[in-house]
Order: sequence, then C-alpha cells, then structure tokens
Amino acid sequence: MSVIGLLTFTNFNSAMAQGNSANDENVAVTTEEATAADTVAVEAEVAEEATTTVADDVKESKTFHQVLKEKYIQGGAGWMTPVLVCLILGMALVIERIIYLNMSTTNVNRLLRGIEDRVQKGDYNGAKELCRNTRGPVASIFYQGLDRMNEGLENVEKAVTAYGGVQMARLENNLTWIALFIALAPSFGFLGTVIGMVKAFDDIETAGDISPTVVAGGMKVALLTTVFGLITAIILQIFYNYILTKIEALVAQMEDGSITFMDILIKNRK
Repeated sequence: MSVIGLLTFTNFNSAMAQGNSANDENVAVTTEEATAADTVAVEAEVAEEATTTVADDVKESKTFHQVLKEKYIQGGAGWMTPVLVCLILGMALVIERIIYLNMSTTNVNRLLRGIEDRVQKGDYNGAKELCRNTRGPVASIFYQGLDRMNEGLENVEKAVTAYGGVQMARLENNLTWIALFIALAPSFGFLGTVIGMVKAFDDIETAGDISPTVVAGGMKVALLTTVFGLITAIILQIFYNYILTKIEALVAQMEDGSITFMDILIKNRK
C-alpha cells in the first residue's frame, strides 16, 4: 500500500508540473501574439501617417498651372472655354492698345521748342520735317497745321482741331471691343452657373434625396464658371481703366500742345 501511495503521489506531481509548464507556454504564446499584434498596429498607423503625409505633400506640390487646369476641367469646358476666349482676345487688344499708346507718347515741349526755332527762322519745311520724323499724334497734328500755313491761320486752326479729333478716335480704337469682353466674361460665367445649378437639381431629383454630397458637388462645379468669369472681367477692367487714363493724358497733351503751337505761329506770323 505504501508503494502504491508513493507511486500515485509521484504521478500527481508530474502531472501538475506538466500542466504548469503547458500554462506557462500558453501564456508566453499569448504574450508574443499580443506583442506581434501591437507591432503590426503601430506599423499600420505609421504607414497610414506616411501615406497621409505623402498625399499632403503631393497636394502642396501642385503648381498654380496644375490647379488652374484642374479647376478649368471641373468647371466644364463647354462654359469655361467662352470665358477663356474672352480673356485671350481681351488681353490681345489690351496689349495692342498699350503698345500703341506708349509709342504715341511724345516729348511735346521739346517738339514745340524745335518747331519754334525753325519757325522763327522762317524754315517751315524744316519744322514740317521735324514733325514728320517725330512719332505720335501730337506731331501729326502739328504737321497738318504747318502744311496749311499758306492758307492762313484760320485754316491752320481748323486743320489742327479737325485732325485732333481724328487722332483722338485712333487713340480710342478697339476700346469698345475690350468693354464688350468685360461684359461678356461674367455673363458667360453666370449662364454656366445657372445651367450648372439646373443640372445639380436634376441630379437631386434623380437621386431622390437631398444629399449634401450631390448638392455641394453640383454647386461647386456651377460656381466655378462665375469665379473665372469675374476674374476675367476684373483683369480686363483694370487694364481698361489704365488705357483710359493713358488716353486722357495724351488728349490733354494734344490740347495743350495745340494751343501753344497756335501761339507760336501767331507770334511769328510775317
């Protein structure tokens, strides 16, 4: 009996030891799995942050041209193209007017001194040659007046006044077209917006639900045409006002110069 009891006790202790060992192994495995899961989660979070950072960097690295192109496509080529055409044609006319007006600018005081020196010497041909070689509307007006010196001062004054009106009309050439494009650009933009809003409501009706995504997306696309139309009109309006200011300065030069020119002819009349 003692031997049997001893063997039973020994087997029980061995079984308990094996059970404890198995439990320790299970705990170790569970701990390793938890650690591995935490590691995977951290790596996934880091990867997600890295992806977000890369996406943000890509968004920030977009050039102005790329953003403009993207917005142009979103607004719809059908209505953005007329606005773009208005901008291109308007800027072409603006550049042409600015170049013409800059070339029309003349040092009137120096020209008048040269004419006065020649008129005092009776060299009207030399004065005409000086005006012919000087660019600008003021020189052209003076040339027309000198060309009629043999007809009397009264006819000279009429010629200066009449030709001044002609030169003023040339200075204002193409301004009506620029004003037209200033008016057309926002009009096309508003028209595109209205049609885009109608399409957005059609999408809402088709979806059968006023979804914020559908409404916001449709309105965003529709309003882009208005934004581009207004930007085009603002750009052209700024240059239009600059051109008007330049023309006013040249007209004032023409008027003052014509008065001084007539005074020179009257003073040196023979």
